[in-house]
Amino acid sequence: MSFPVPDRILPADQLGRVHFIGIGGAGLSAIARLMHQAGIAVSGSDASDSDVIEALRAEGITCFVGHAADQVADVDTVVASTAVRDDNPEVVEARRLGLRLWPRSAGLRSVMIGRRTLAVAGTHGKTTTTAMLTYALRAAGADPSFAIGAEVAGLGTNARLGSSSLFVAEADESDGAFLVYRPAGAIVTNVDADHLDVWGDAASYAAAFDRFAETVGEFLIVCIDDPGARALADKARSRGLRVTTTGFATDADIRGIDVRIENGRTNLSTTYGGERLVDLDLAVPGQHYAQDALAALAAGLALGFGPAELAAGIGQYAGARRRMEALGEAGGVRVYDSYAHHPTEIAADVAAGRALAGSGRLVVVYQPHLVSRTRELGAQMGEALSAADEVFVADLYVAREDPDPSVTSAIVVNAVSGPPATLVGPVDGAASVVAPHVRSGDLVLTLGAGDITTVGPALLDLLRRDAE
Repeated sequence: MSFPVPDRILPADQLGRVHFIGIGGAGLSAIARLMHQAGIAVSGSDASDSDVIEALRAEGITCFVGHAADQVADVDTVVASTAVRDDNPEVVEARRLGLRLWPRSAGLRSVMIGRRTLAVAGTHGKTTTTAMLTYALRAAGADPSFAIGAEVAGLGTNARLGSSSLFVAEADESDGAFLVYRPAGAIVTNVDADHLDVWGDAASYAAAFDRFAETVGEFLIVCIDDPGARALADKARSRGLRVTTTGFATDADIRGIDVRIENGRTNLSTTYGGERLVDLDLAVPGQHYAQDALAALAAGLALGFGPAELAAGIGQYAGARRRMEALGEAGGVRVYDSYAHHPTEIAADVAAGRALAGSGRLVVVYQPHLVSRTRELGAQMGEALSAADEVFVADLYVAREDPDPSVTSAIVVNAVSGPPATLVGPVDGAASVVAPHVRSGDLVLTLGAGDITTVGPALLDLLRRDAE
């Protein structure tokens, strides 16, 4: 359910008691943490318990498991996830009581008011780039507030209020949230059609990014290796916005050169206007991480910070939860997990997995996410998975939409060419199907935005038992 953005968004300290429906998600948990740190009375609910819920409770935030009308009886403002249905009892009661009922975009905007916001947008790479920019600014002497779309181990959280006026925020386009923030500066990593259940078609999706650029006040950083982002840069520059381009393209303002990916790290040199700038040593493997790092570097430079300090900070980023996250090793098999669910993301993570696997095999266990995305892009998902040595595909994860019997994971499997590809059925049985197929030296990569996260730990448990 998409809740309307109010005509007037009040600062967070004027919202009274705030309750979050869907507080266990990455977006709402970040906003709840920020408000709680600001001294605002915060509570929340979610359908099930989780590590995030437990962490929020430990921080002093009241969290309910399950939804009930009386949980909003004493609050003034309700912020709801887009995954929340209109008939949710807390939504129904909030409307009956005449409470403010806001989408997450309005909630986050309320925290941003009075701060200089830097928004990181794009189809892919938002979380990594937001985290890298946060690290960079901290290393350069700033103490920014931040809201990131995943837990970042090195930061200990996904959100924190800082002491400076800077606010670094991941700006999600999936429901139009990024059109609300009105940032001083912004990064666009790429524009690669997605969320067509919301936007309808690729042209409308690209047009949303044009509208986003129109909300930016000072500067825009754009990776022009991506054709959609390059087109956006041209339009923004023609409107008079200060635009800095990044990437490996020869005409990029800040360009990456001499990329080397080995031993789980990525090293590259950079140039600015053709002159050598600074070297980057990244603790994560993959060319797409190098592109993210270039964008973070450019944003820090646009704010007036020094390249050496920014580069040192970017080098401290060692990954975020579900972004090529190493889960462990058992029986000589290494297991990684990643959030990739779009063909471009799948291709990038499969390439990174291939580099990590070295001389071993790369085995990918994938779960398609959303009916509409699988309908539109399922064949391309299968093509991207074809670069692995063996592929397993679990049942489609249905969220926000009703099931469609004609759209299944078979669309993905049938498009895989080259390696063996197997349908494994429900996620909860996937580990037992995969385990007999892996051997010492393999790297297993689980991919998807749903509950595929459970497969890696289950597989490691099975492999450890087999090794005993």
